Amino acid sequence: MQNFEKRRDRFELFDRMDSPAVNLCFTLDLPDYRPWCKQHGLPPFHVLLCAVLRSTLAIENFRYRVFEGEVIAIERLMPSFTVVNQHNDLNFALFDWSDDLRTFCERGIKAREQACAMTALNNQYAALSPRQCKDQVFVTCIPWLDFTSIQHPIASIKSPDIPSLAWGRFRDAPNGRLQLPFSVQAHHGFVDGFHIHQLAERIAAELTGFMTSRP
Repeated sequence: MQNFEKRRDRFELFDRMDSPAVNLCFTLDLPDYRPWCKQHGLPPFHVLLCAVLRSTLAIENFRYRVFEGEVIAIERLMPSFTVVNQHNDLNFALFDWSDDLRTFCERGIKAREQACAMTALNNQYAALSPRQCKDQVFVTCIPWLDFTSIQHPIASIKSPDIPSLAWGRFRDAPNGRLQLPFSVQAHHGFVDGFHIHQLAERIAAELTGFMTSRP
């Protein structure tokens, strides 16, 4: 938390505002990791999810949360993401973290299948304590759209401390690259545009790391 103390005055500035959230949509440029996923039998969505969540843990500003009026830094994440069920309604998939990429993907696939099969809203979140709820990053994927902006819902407009991330439709780019629309919403007292830039760079680096190692 020593690094946070250096920007506590920025946090106090933005936290006093009616809406302290910063929301930035941009084109995320990545190595095209899809052929590698196909070669190793891994789903591209879950591989990207793992890279994104690893990156949020690696950048301290994305680990800050507000709990019981105090700023804390989380040390772990519970992966979660939105799915569409058989009635085309939203649901939530939640699963336990694994540092092993293949295990991470297997757990994510199982959680997706369970959430997709539910007609009622997944109530796993109801069992979480208020502190456990902070060990999250909200993730949604909109693979049908090449969106240019998005507004994420916030439980309290004054407390957007849990980052919300979204990405959309993949498109091929020159020189073996991949591009997709990407959105980051976070508390501006914690995260600036520079940290969002760091996140984008880190996600690309995580994917490159996957492709140069055996999953």
